[in-house]
Amino acid sequence: MLNPDMRNIVNGLDLDALGAVVEAVQDDPAAARAGFGVVTRWMGQTRTESRPTAITLGSETIERSFTIPADEPEQLLGTDQAPNPQELLLSALNACMTVGYVAGAAVRGITLTRLEIETRGELDLRGFLGLSDTVPPGYPGIDYVVRIAGNGTPGQFAEIHAEVQRTSPNYDNFARALCMEARLEIL
Repeated sequence: MLNPDMRNIVNGLDLDALGAVVEAVQDDPAAARAGFGVVTRWMGQTRTESRPTAITLGSETIERSFTIPADEPEQLLGTDQAPNPQELLLSALNACMTVGYVAGAAVRGITLTRLEIETRGELDLRGFLGLSDTVPPGYPGIDYVVRIAGNGTPGQFAEIHAEVQRTSPNYDNFARALCMEARLEIL
């Protein structure tokens, strides 16, 4: 058995385990399939609670047992008890990209001392409120700044930045239109 102290850990990531995942996906493309889902229930007023469903990773099922609350601030008729959906959306984008920066640095042997992503977007509530057919309800664009520090060179950090933009699932979800298929079930 491998001594836990002998593992190849950089930025908290076990690089040997990461290498094993990469090798498994290269050897069997079916192992690359990852499925995610959530079930969201209305909890009154503008509050919701989402529960992630089991993740499928190749042929493996990974049970989840978290809840994710959401609410709106009082100014948007909520009780301000949790982040609102837009804050959660931007948080999900940042969290996904963070994994990419941390892993990208780790595989290059770069120890990070700081990583922060600040993201901002502006909506026009006329679209959400249905007051204008010419105003979309979503963001026309998103701006973000990545602040990163560690023992890497500026060139290495620029390479990691480009890699994250190329490989982050949530960056990709924001950067291109994706198809959403809806089905309504009346209970």
